Amino acid sequence: MSDTFSSVDDSRERLAGTGYLASDAIATTVYLAAALGRPILVEGPAGVGKTALAKAMATATGRDLVRLQCYEGVDEARALYEWNHAKQLLRITAEKDADWEHVRTDVFGEEFLLERPLLKAVRSDAPVVLLVDELDKADEEMEGLLLELLSDFQVTIPELGTIAARHHPLVVVTSNATRELSEALRRRCLFLHIDYPSAELEQRIVELHAPGVNEATRASLVRVVRALREGNLRKPPSVSETVDWARTLLSLGADELDAEFVEATLGVLLKHQDDIESARTALKL
Repeated sequence: MSDTFSSVDDSRERLAGTGYLASDAIATTVYLAAALGRPILVEGPAGVGKTALAKAMATATGRDLVRLQCYEGVDEARALYEWNHAKQLLRITAEKDADWEHVRTDVFGEEFLLERPLLKAVRSDAPVVLLVDELDKADEEMEGLLLELLSDFQVTIPELGTIAARHHPLVVVTSNATRELSEALRRRCLFLHIDYPSAELEQRIVELHAPGVNEATRASLVRVVRALREGNLRKPPSVSETVDWARTLLSLGADELDAEFVEATLGVLLKHQDDIESARTALKL
C-alpha cells in the first residue's frame, strides 16, 4: 500500500475502501494535499465528516494518525513539547556538585524531553497523518504555534534548535467556524468546506454502513433527517447520527419509518430535549 495518493481517482477509491464516500471536491483536495505537500484546512458544521476524513486518509495510506484535540487553554506544553521537570530535578540534585553549565546542558537533552502531538508527528520515523482537530476552539496563540509547522514542516525548541520533519506528514486542520481563523494560517493551507451531503450521497452512506435498510426506507430516513436540519435546532443531526438511526431501525427489527418508531427513537438523532420537542411538533407526532 502506497503512503500517498497518485491521482484524484486513486484518492476517491482508497477513501471509499475505508468507508468514506468522498465528493469530487474532497477527493481532489486530498490528492492535491499529497501532490503539493500542503496542509488541508477543513471547515464546516459539526458532524459532516471532517475528523472522519483525516482518519480515512490515515487508513487509506497505512499511516499512523497523530491527533491534537484542541480546546480552550491548550498550549505549547500540551501541543508541542514539555520538559520532564521531576526527572530534571532529580538529575540536578544528583549532580549538585557538578559544574552548572554541564548540568544545564545535560538536563535539557533528549532524555528529558516529553513529546506532544506536533513534535511526535515531526519526529516520527514513518510518515503520519497529523490531525489538528477543532482549531477554532483553541486560543489564537495556538495558530501562531502552528505556522512554522504548516509552512516548513518543522518546529523550533529553544534549547534544541529547529527540528525538521523526517517525513512530511499529511496535515488536516479542522474547524467548526465558531471563530475566524487567521489569514496567515489560511495562506498555508488548501481550503476545503464540507457541508451536509446531498440526499443521494447521504443515502449511499447509509447503504454502505447499514446495508440491511431497504431503498425506500433509506430515502424516507434521509428525508426526515434533512427536514430536521432545516429547523431551528440547537444541534442538527450529523451524518453519523443518520447512520446510527438507520442501524437503530435494524436493531429494533423495524422495516419502515412509522410514527411509533420515530417517536421512540428521536433521542438517537437529537441530543437536547427542546430539539426533540421541536421535532415532534414539526413531524406532527
